Amino acid sequence: MWTRPSSRRSGTPTPSASKKRYGQSARWTDDRVPRQGSERATHVILRRDHLAGGVFVAAGLLVFAVSGDLPVGSMAMPGAGMMPKLVTSLMLAFGVIVLLRAGESPPLAEVSWADLPHAARVIAVTAAGIALYEPLGFLATMSLLLFSLVFIVERKPILPAAVFSVGVTVFAYVLFGTLLKSPLPRGLLWF
Repeated sequence: MWTRPSSRRSGTPTPSASKKRYGQSARWTDDRVPRQGSERATHVILRRDHLAGGVFVAAGLLVFAVSGDLPVGSMAMPGAGMMPKLVTSLMLAFGVIVLLRAGESPPLAEVSWADLPHAARVIAVTAAGIALYEPLGFLATMSLLLFSLVFIVERKPILPAAVFSVGVTVFAYVLFGTLLKSPLPRGLLWF
């Protein structure tokens, strides 16, 4: 029977060109990989998303516990506790998702903390805004908060920062205070 030269069955079979793979020798050791039966503890690498997911889960549980006294109501007549419970449920769910996918993020030891002063300034300005919200009222506090964030923290020019902060605050006041009739604090300055 005749076979083509390109056919698999043409000629005598030859041994495979690749080498047969063998396991490691008995003397092979690697500190990163524990041997079978060894009593060495495995090291867990704390990653960036472990920390972020843990913070989201802890914050969600805290807000969920604090908002426990608020009535949830029904879908037709939602109570004061509906929105906090909905938001914290989503926060918990996404925090768990971040925790489960944490293996894909870089180790926490490799994270650059160069933005820490910037984050501290944002937190300080926001904390001041929260403290001044009731005494100064919505319009004054939000204008100062946005102006401080844009001009002081982000270091943008003064005129665009002022226009932006006043414009966004007036828009929010018209939307929530006038159209949605949401009670916004007037403060000491009566506006």
